[in-house]
Amino acid sequence: MEAERLRQVTRATPIGDGSRPENSAEHSWHLALFALVLGEHAAPGIDLNRVIRMLILHDIVEVDAGDMPIHGVVDAAAQEAAERRAADRIYGLLPADQGAELRALWDEFEAAETPEAQFAKALDRFQPPLLNLATDGVNWKRYEVTPEKIETRIAPAVRRGAPVLWDWIWPRITGFFAR
Repeated sequence: MEAERLRQVTRATPIGDGSRPENSAEHSWHLALFALVLGEHAAPGIDLNRVIRMLILHDIVEVDAGDMPIHGVVDAAAQEAAERRAADRIYGLLPADQGAELRALWDEFEAAETPEAQFAKALDRFQPPLLNLATDGVNWKRYEVTPEKIETRIAPAVRRGAPVLWDWIWPRITGFFAR
């Protein structure tokens, strides 16, 4: 029932038709679907089941810590501390062995050191620009985003974990800003 509360966490990014913001549960589901559909673009040998599990769990901490918009002005250290406290509490609700296993997946995603975590992070960073392109840049306009900000905040994770996806989306992003 704690995880159900994720549906109440409103994100900055709108859904594809622009009618309303997505919630964190929808975001996690969407990314798990991305992993299924775009898994062929992951590095060879990646365990997609592990990626999907990470993506389902990666934002569960937002139940307590809230969402941090990628282009918003936030205190990153304070947000990270809030997310760690949330992870302690939420994964601590489970039986010890299960909680430890799921917490390890969350920690792995956060560290982004394994190929699976890097691909999961890439998908997490790939989705917002895709939704911005679908909604005529609603959030890019709201947050005064420039291509340089996208290259700084989005590109490194996508290039690292799914370079093919970056090569596909970057011309679309620059085309949007060239209009």
